[in-house]
Parts: sequence; C-alpha cells; structure tokens
Amino acid sequence: MNTTRNSRLPGKVAVVTGAASGIGRATADLFAANGCRVLAVDLPGNGLGEAFAGNARVACLEADLADADAPRRVIDAVNGHFGQLDVLVNNAGICIGASFEDTTDAIWERTFAVNVTSILRLSRAALELLKKSSSASIINLGSIMSDMAGPALCAYGSSKHAVAGLSKAMAVDLGKYRITVNYLQPGSIITGLSKPFLDDPSFREFWEKKAPMGRLGEAQDVARAALFLASEDARFVSGAGLLVDGGARVNF
Repeated sequence: MNTTRNSRLPGKVAVVTGAASGIGRATADLFAANGCRVLAVDLPGNGLGEAFAGNARVACLEADLADADAPRRVIDAVNGHFGQLDVLVNNAGICIGASFEDTTDAIWERTFAVNVTSILRLSRAALELLKKSSSASIINLGSIMSDMAGPALCAYGSSKHAVAGLSKAMAVDLGKYRITVNYLQPGSIITGLSKPFLDDPSFREFWEKKAPMGRLGEAQDVARAALFLASEDARFVSGAGLLVDGGARVNF
C-alpha cells in the first residue's frame, strides 16, 4: 500500500484487535495507509487473512483474546514481525442482547472476558514494549453506553462502563511512562456487531433521529478518531472518552 508524505503514523507499529471486520478492519486499513505497520488480530474463522490479503503493511494473527495465553501470543507475534510496539487498539468486543432478568452468568462472564478482561491482560502484556516507544498510546473501545444505559443491554452496557473506568485508571498509572490511554465511544455504527439491532426498523429510525447529524455512523468514522488518538496531535490527550456518535449523546 502506498503512503503519502502526509502520513500521520510514520514508523509506528500498532496492534489492532477485532480487526477482521467493522471498526477494527477500518482502523487497521487507515493506520496502514498512514505509514503504520499493523498486527491485526481476530478469532479463527473470521476471515482475517482474506481481509488483508496483499497488504504488505499488515501481519495477521488468529487468537481468541478471552484465552489466558492469547496476550503472550500477540506480543510474541508483534515482536517477531516488527520488533516494536507503539499503539495498542483494544477493539475486540461482543454484544449479547439480554435484559437484566435474562442475563445469565454465562452471558455476563463471556461479555466481560472479551470486552474488559482482554483489555487488562493484553495491555499488561504489551507494557514492556510500549515503555520503549517514544510515543506510545493505548486506545480502548468503549461505547456511547460507557456513560448511559439502554434496554436489553445489561452485560454489554456494564462492560463498557468498566472499559471507561479501566481506561481512566490506566491513564493515571501509565502516564509516568509517557503512555497515553483513551477510549472511544461510538454511537450507533453500521457494523456486523450492530446488524442484529439495526435490522429492527424502529431501532434504526431511533438512532438516525437521535443523532443531529441525521445518519448512522460508519466504521471509518471511528477509525478516523482512533487515528487522531494514535497520532502526535493527541500527545497531551489521556484519560478521555471521545464520543463518535454524530451528537446523539447530547440530544435529549
């Protein structure tokens, strides 16, 4: 892939999880187009290799980040391919629609394992490499639900609140290493994850009207926000949640 002299991430290396589709794929593609080399990570069988076939700036690793040994495999892979790490994008996530009454232990535990615990484990494993970078950043995927709630999203919404709290705690503790930590808060974005909800015409219409911009978001909208947080333009931004929702959060 050709990059321009205006590339915003020249010489950087990033890990992007949940990278086979949606926000993760858009982020990995945009980072690569801006001079970054990327290790893309996703579950086996999600078409990861096909997503980045022919892109010499992207290496791929299939792994379930809920597995305890996944962080070691990711760090071994990024070390083996690139020998450095500057940006970690913890994008992998799941959303199981269930109300409080219908949220089983299994739904709760799986949601938190993927959406929260994987961030803790992978960030912890990546720390020694990130400390060596002169411009390191961690970008976690929260949600508009990181500071609000919605029906039938008990485990998901709770996990995204946890992402916000974890990101803030990380920002405080890792600032001494000059590592910034922020979290993105996408609104209603058209991805495979949101498709089951957006297939409901009333749900889709609600979010289209909720956003003053008058449309649903696209994966590229969130990727551009991630690019900003990974760039030198955001070196004094840390502990922040960046809403990417077309103004929906403030429209009451």
